[in-house]
Amino acid sequence: MTELDLATPDGRTLHVHDTGGTGLPVFWHHGTPNTGEPPEPLFPAAERLGIRWVSYDRPGYGGSSARRGRDVASAADDVASIVDALGIDRFGVMGHSGGGPHALACAALLPDRVVAAVAVAGPAPFDADGLDWFAGMAASQLASLGAAAAGRAAKEEYETSNGGHDPEFIPADLATLQGPWSWVLDVIVAAVEAGPAARIDDDLAFVSPWGFDIGSIAVPALVWQGEEDLMVPGAHGRWLRDHVPGAEGGVLPGEGHLTLFVHRVTDVHAWLAERL
Repeated sequence: MTELDLATPDGRTLHVHDTGGTGLPVFWHHGTPNTGEPPEPLFPAAERLGIRWVSYDRPGYGGSSARRGRDVASAADDVASIVDALGIDRFGVMGHSGGGPHALACAALLPDRVVAAVAVAGPAPFDADGLDWFAGMAASQLASLGAAAAGRAAKEEYETSNGGHDPEFIPADLATLQGPWSWVLDVIVAAVEAGPAARIDDDLAFVSPWGFDIGSIAVPALVWQGEEDLMVPGAHGRWLRDHVPGAEGGVLPGEGHLTLFVHRVTDVHAWLAERL
């Protein structure tokens, strides 16, 4: 894994991760709160399929400068800067959880460069027509995102006063953290220990206008959601599948926020490899 810092046109720093090689590039968009290391448990399958992982710490996380007031769409500008610097022309995008909207932003706003997009366990737009956005969320998630919906001041007060955020993973999700996917804890802990500022910016972006139209996505897209997910309920996945033009995938019974990604990884890799 190579790590490097890139300067953006507006003077910020983006901390980039790149597995390198001549494989087919897939840009990884990390969850909330995480740092940007691409998922190590996926490396063996990616190597067999010839996939090159590229990713970055979203602004405010890890080694990337903060970008206060950023929206979801701003990820496309950052990604374009990174792939330009790395000499990558065409690539796929994949996002898990909070990374899902950012992957979809790249699909919508970089249509001449993104060839396929995957969103796993990610939320739908806050203004999604016909979706009860908060329905089915765990109490802690409802409180955290509800504070964001009330504005920056309320969100900052929540993060400094609630004593920590419990994601309320279902038992099957927790079981996945005992094996190779304990990697998830590494990127979560690193993000949390750095303080809540980046998470605040993420959550404010999720409950604000995203800055692009989901319906404008014209590249192949795959959407997976777990029916038992308490962080991002299955209804979000159904809405995305129905509103991202031509989207494949769906909502799977018995799957949670993490188990879905683990259990579908082979299918996701194969789907991406075919389209790359």
